[in-house]
Amino acid sequence: MSTASKELTRSAISATLHCLTGCAIGEILGMVIGTALGWGTGPTIALSVVLAFLFGYTLAIRPVLAAGVGFQRALGVALAADTVSIAVMELVDNAALLVIPGAMEAGLGDPLFWGSLIVALAIAFVVTVPVNRWMISRGKGHAVAHHYHHHH
Repeated sequence: MSTASKELTRSAISATLHCLTGCAIGEILGMVIGTALGWGTGPTIALSVVLAFLFGYTLAIRPVLAAGVGFQRALGVALAADTVSIAVMELVDNAALLVIPGAMEAGLGDPLFWGSLIVALAIAFVVTVPVNRWMISRGKGHAVAHHYHHHH
């Protein structure tokens, strides 16, 4: 593997870890809220996805704003940088939760609830790294925002 290829893979892993942070915060919070309120699978997943995008974009926009970019432009950068990554991560994560037997019925005190979230997020990470790698290699996705992350 060439140095450029290794660097591209490192960038993809970094971008995916960044995405995973926002997605995990939103996903877990949504699952906890939906489960605690006794919501069904559909509304709980919907809340989790909305919160994952919200937290993902919030984490993406912070360094761009810190670099002195105006809000509207920073929002555009965040949307360009993380939309596909978050969407893939959420699709895979929630699909995994739907196929893990009992995951969506498990209560907050059940190790299956927490274990299935961890497994689903890990699977989503593994699937999303090559997606981010491909996008970054084409100057898209996280590559759009990367130079803002070390600017301030």
